[in-house]
Amino acid sequence: MTSLNRRPSFFFTLVALVGLSACHRPATQSTTYFPAKGDAWARREPAKVGMDAALLDQAVAFAKTQETTQMAPDFSTQEEIFGKLLGPMPTSRAATNGIILRHGYIVAEWGETQRVDPTYSVAKSVLSTVLGITIERGMIPDIHEPVAKLIQDGGYESIQNRAITWENHAQQTSEWEGELWGKNSDFVGKEAFGKGERKPRTLQKPGTYYEYNDVRINRLALSLLRLWKKPIPDVVRDEIMNPIGASSTWQYIPYPNAVADIDGKQLPSVSGGTRWGGGLRISARDEARFGYLFLRQGRWENRQIVSADWVRRATTPSPVGPDYGYLWWLNTGKGSTGKKAWPDAPATSYAALGAGQNTVWVDPEHDIVIVWRWHNGNPNELIRRVLAAVK
Repeated sequence: MTSLNRRPSFFFTLVALVGLSACHRPATQSTTYFPAKGDAWARREPAKVGMDAALLDQAVAFAKTQETTQMAPDFSTQEEIFGKLLGPMPTSRAATNGIILRHGYIVAEWGETQRVDPTYSVAKSVLSTVLGITIERGMIPDIHEPVAKLIQDGGYESIQNRAITWENHAQQTSEWEGELWGKNSDFVGKEAFGKGERKPRTLQKPGTYYEYNDVRINRLALSLLRLWKKPIPDVVRDEIMNPIGASSTWQYIPYPNAVADIDGKQLPSVSGGTRWGGGLRISARDEARFGYLFLRQGRWENRQIVSADWVRRATTPSPVGPDYGYLWWLNTGKGSTGKKAWPDAPATSYAALGAGQNTVWVDPEHDIVIVWRWHNGNPNELIRRVLAAVK
């Protein structure tokens, strides 16, 4: 048989294979919208994504009236609230602002959503994602292993600290004891901790007691730095922000004294918030991209930035303390109070939260992300109104 005679058979086989491949191509890649890098983020009229425009307008109108009273516009009350600063603070911030996504499209936006402001403990959820990527790269064999197996810098040598696991840090149950960058983990001292000062107590076994504690999260950030051997802001840029098309305006600012010797190089270590200055400064639009990454189960277009399994584990409640996962706030109602944080929201929803109030709320059930910044009170009041607009 000549090659000419074989061509039709080969041709039809090729067509069949191409068709079969097309049939098995994941639908999400062709049907799910992801905003391109930059400001050309597609908008949709509420009705086109199954929402009532009038009710959504009412929700936004409500949000605009809820300016925060916790944080002064010039941050002049920062030390009174949190204690002596270690890092810089800006001299002003935006007023309350926000953005609402449905199916990835912008359906509502108000205020200065491109303004780069401190986001406080939303940074913890970013650090959680760095932890997930670190584990998936094999740099941490098992989240349940003691940190001391990999980190030998003196921070985990004591009897109290040597059993602390990476998961303990992620769930804020580490009970790590010590001083880091001039702050003690016990939070005792008015000058150092302001209104956040705490009464002395007996430390518990790691993994058995929940305490929201920035010194311990700063210790986690330092431990991650020692594994990556490059500044964590560079990791965040390369592994998260650039892949999701974030702007170049965000900054992750360390305390000037937060410097560690890594293989003979002096590298900065970041914090898990802005309690003592510095921290993650970012726009609402870039936060919306981060929230949307989690709504899409860690995937952005054709790249799995962090696994869907990590998203599931990070948003599973710890057996200890409140509704809290791996540095994400949850709504399952399985915490110590037995009540949902946002009563009118699905139990499957979760959020990155920071003082001020800074909120990145993710709702897989309704395919919604809400970023709401510098607002006063419980996010449930806006969530309730937005969900009322879903037809």
